[in-house]
Amino acid sequence: MAIVKLKDIAQSRSGDKGNIVNIGVFASNQAIYEEFLAKLTPDRVKEHFSGLVEGEVIRYEVPNIFGLNFVCKEALDGGGSSSTRLDNLGKCFGSNMLRLELEIDDHLLKDIKN
Repeated sequence: MAIVKLKDIAQSRSGDKGNIVNIGVFASNQAIYEEFLAKLTPDRVKEHFSGLVEGEVIRYEVPNIFGLNFVCKEALDGGGSSSTRLDNLGKCFGSNMLRLELEIDDHLLKDIKN
């Protein structure tokens, strides 16, 4: 088993509307997607964004593109015009998500192209 950052095995895109952040995570292949289904849970994502995401995290599965979509509520301290945060937009959440670490079987990593 290896500890890897999502940036090494996935891509991400994020955005916001009001006080909600939407984060898409896309696995590099089916086997990695299966690992994400098991290990990249809403609780794990909320834990990763501890102190930023105060509300519910909902996960939607998009298997035809090996994707997961996380909707994070109460994630922007009230939203763009209400927040006193330096960065009050959800665009940075995608790159921050890619810093999350997961334990992945070594044999699944051999087919990953960096």
